[in-house]
This record gives sequence, structure tokens and C-alpha cells, in this order.
Amino acid sequence: MAEAVEKVNLLGMTLPKMIEWFEAMGEKKFRAVQVMKWIHAHGVDDFEQMTDVSKKLREKLQRVAEIRPPEVIWQKDSADGTRKWVMRMDGGSAIETVFIPEDDRGTLCVSSQIGCALDCSFCSTGKQGFSRDLTTAEIIGQVWLAAKSFDKPGQPRERRVTNVVMMGMGEPLMNYRPVVDAMHLMLEDNAYGISKRRVTLSTSGVVPEIERLGDEIDVSLALSLHAPNDELRNKLVPLNRKYPLEQVLSTCREYLRKCGDSKKRVLTIEYTLMNQVNDELAHAEQMANLLREIPCKINLIPFNPFPNSGYERPSNNRIHRFRDRLTELGYNVTIRKTRGDDIDAACGQLAGQVQDRTRRQERFIKLVEAGGTAAERDFSKR
Repeated sequence: MAEAVEKVNLLGMTLPKMIEWFEAMGEKKFRAVQVMKWIHAHGVDDFEQMTDVSKKLREKLQRVAEIRPPEVIWQKDSADGTRKWVMRMDGGSAIETVFIPEDDRGTLCVSSQIGCALDCSFCSTGKQGFSRDLTTAEIIGQVWLAAKSFDKPGQPRERRVTNVVMMGMGEPLMNYRPVVDAMHLMLEDNAYGISKRRVTLSTSGVVPEIERLGDEIDVSLALSLHAPNDELRNKLVPLNRKYPLEQVLSTCREYLRKCGDSKKRVLTIEYTLMNQVNDELAHAEQMANLLREIPCKINLIPFNPFPNSGYERPSNNRIHRFRDRLTELGYNVTIRKTRGDDIDAACGQLAGQVQDRTRRQERFIKLVEAGGTAAERDFSKR
């Protein structure tokens, strides 16, 4: 009896890797380009639908390869058009992905890890702990599923995902290779063809990997700052104890310099405002001094409360006062809109809840199948 062949998931292959894989099978490299277009540009996961690929090759691919994205276990649309997915990964853990539509673009917020190991004190994802890194297929699979979810049968694909931000669950630079390979696929003309300025990687400041990133790809860079001095940032972002602000900002400035269009590039500063923690006018003035030599724009994010966080959202007056002071000091400042709050689509607050609910439902099903008592079944649903 022939052994079952472990199939290769082509979803996570960059074009150079796919060409190498096809050539190793004795196929021409143009076949890799054909298959990549079918997978990513057309959203096809069935080799039989790849009509310009020979029947013989399609049969071979069926035997040795697959196109397997994550499993969507929850999807919901907000009244404001935001769409949120919870996706189950191999091993059973879940991650979240969010699509935010605007007038002129559609931004997809993508996760890079299951949980996060950095344990920033105000982040609900960090409080869930860290499980593992995502593979390239699991990262790009979020883009693949999001793009496919807007397709209309029988009609040409409409590009709804115009921007991608690596700002979901996890610290992207702690999962460097899969994240960078996934971003190469986002930029790849034969895949998604997104402009390098429309793909943004957000980091808390992993200095060695920012340096490495600048030698390999020049997507847009965002820094999760959250505090304008080392003393406060050490408390909010523990990674700062290893890579303090001066070192982080110097590395970010060098990253911008390496970009091919460096004169047009700016660093996006992400700053979560927490009531009476980092939202005083003195903090705004410290931040202005801190960033004075870096071309940047500042994105203020009012804190999204979650149980037992210990932090509160500032009043609108405090938020606007903070913004206005930075504006007076010459900075381009925006306040991030709250989107999708009717589906809990803000900042990593859903995946743990849905994952817990899914586990309870699975326990309930198992109890019923095993003939559990009514009381046991009722308890498992709570």
C-alpha cells in the first residue's frame, strides 16, 4: 500500500520559492507564475479550476500540493461596514482579522502571532499570553480570505483590500521570516500587487529586526510608542527596557533613510491615550521634543477598555487637548476613529472571547454525543 504524500501548502510560497519548487518537479518557471496568479489574484483553491494549466500538471498538483487557508469560525459585519473574522489555526487556537472600509481605501488589519509575548500592560492581546508564531500561509491566508469574502460569483474580482497593516495580534518582528515573506506576497504583482507604501508593519521597537528589515524590504513603518520617556515606557512597554527610546528612534530613522523614496517617507507613531497615565500636556510636549528630528505623523488611539485592565479611556476633552497641543507644536496628528465597536472589533478584544465560546460549544457537543446529563450540558454552554 502506497504511503500518503504530505501535501505542500502553496498558499504561503513567495514567487522565488514557488519557482524553485516547480523547477524541482521538472516544470518550467512560468508554471509557478500561472499558479500564483490563480491562487492570489483570482482566489482559486482548486487546481481543477486553473484552466490554462495542463491537465497532467493539475493532476500532479492534486497529488502533492494544496491551497489551504485558515478556517473561519466567526465573521460579522458592523453597522459602519467594518468586517471582522476570527480564524482557527492548526492546533485549535484563534486569531482575529479586521477589514476597515474608508471612502478611498479598504484597510485590512492582519495578525502575525497567536497571542503576544511582549505583555504591554494596556494590551488585551498580551493578557491572553503567547501560543506560537503564524506561518506565512496563515498570515497571507488572512489576506486571501478577506479578498475572497467580497467576491461576487460570476463577476470579476473587485479589489476591496487596498491597504494592509500588520497591526493585529502579535509583534510582527518577533516572527520575522514568515511576516516578511507574507509582505513580499502582498507586494507581488502576480499576487496582490499592493503598493509598498500601502503595506505597513507596526512594531513596538525590536531594534535588530528593524535594522534587518531595512536591508530587505521597504514597506511603511509604524512605531507603537505609547509613552514619551523611558521611565513611563518601561512600565507600559516592557520591551523598552531592552531597547530604549533613543536606540529605537535612531534605528527607525535609519530605516526611513534606506527606503528608495526616503524623502517622501514618514514614520507613523501609534500612541494609545490612557486617562491620567500618558495624556497630560507635558507628555505631548515631551513627545514633540522626542520626535523633532524624525519625519513622522502621529496617530492617537483612545484606549479601548477591557476587564481588569486598570486603565480608562480619557474624556474627549483630554484627547482633543492633547491633539491640539501637538498640532500647535507642528505635528500632523489624527485621532483614530472607533470602528466596529458593535462587533467588538477594536484592538484584540474578540479572539479570546470567541475562542472560549467555541471551546464551550465543542465541550457541549462532546457531552451530548457521550450522553451527558442535562445539568452537565447546561453547564458547558455557560
